[in-house]
Amino acid sequence: MSTAITFSEYGAPGVLTLSEVPTPEPGPGQVRVRVRAAAVNPIDVRIRAGMMQGVFPVEFPMIPGWDVAGVVDKVGEEASFTVGDEVFGVAAVGGYSEFALLDRPFAKPKELSFETAAALITVGEAAYRALEHLGVGAGQTLLIHGAGGSVGTIAVQLAAARGIAVVGTVAEQDIERVGGLGATAVLYGEGWVERVKAAAPGGVDFVFDASGAGVLAESVALAGDAGRVITIADPSFAQHGVRFTGMDPADRFPEALPQLAGLIAAGKLDVPVWRAYPLTEAAQAHADIEARRNEGKVVLLP
Repeated sequence: MSTAITFSEYGAPGVLTLSEVPTPEPGPGQVRVRVRAAAVNPIDVRIRAGMMQGVFPVEFPMIPGWDVAGVVDKVGEEASFTVGDEVFGVAAVGGYSEFALLDRPFAKPKELSFETAAALITVGEAAYRALEHLGVGAGQTLLIHGAGGSVGTIAVQLAAARGIAVVGTVAEQDIERVGGLGATAVLYGEGWVERVKAAAPGGVDFVFDASGAGVLAESVALAGDAGRVITIADPSFAQHGVRFTGMDPADRFPEALPQLAGLIAAGKLDVPVWRAYPLTEAAQAHADIEARRNEGKVVLLP
């Protein structure tokens, strides 16, 4: 047996409890890692609160989290790593745990801490995926909702590096920071459409919604076509004819993770970690994200 955070009903952060669970055993091709860091993502918070039931069904009790970095502890047959290797990747069994199984581990560059490697996974892949699915290219204009968040921050950096003009809706405290990453940052909330039009007088070619803030109708109008808008956070996507990306594993780009890790190692991409909590404080980590107290990624340390 080993320890993990579980929840057996939807609710406030207090439903997260430290539990004894069977230690997972690796199957063919899998590795088991002793988790050194597990990222906490906004999607974890939404799933725990019951906000994503129509998109991500849950079987209780659930161990939340997917993003882990750690040291290989045991390997299945034909696994591509050996005991003692430092790896990161998406957990096949919940990541808020002492041990996790990885179907597709990646070697952790020595320049990355375990915390940074875990923090990169979901947000980095989501940002990369959105840009790939939209097909936005150099010289075009991309509007990113939630540009000050963890996914949005990476998307801004990746898009700007590709020669894409980026306009990002952000909270007031994020305007200067996001502007420094290469975007034209505008305040979200009432009047945001007019502010975006002023920032992009030539119009917006594509929209990436990483906020889930109920902005899809206006975003479709700005882009001129629902096919030019994508969301990772708004469950009302179907009502607007907008694509929701992230539900289908075949929709994702895990192969981008080594590339993104390499960019961080080379100092060309920044994924700031705001705070690391002991695993036992998972509920507090969720509460801080819900209250938007964090200014960067949050990780748990088993």
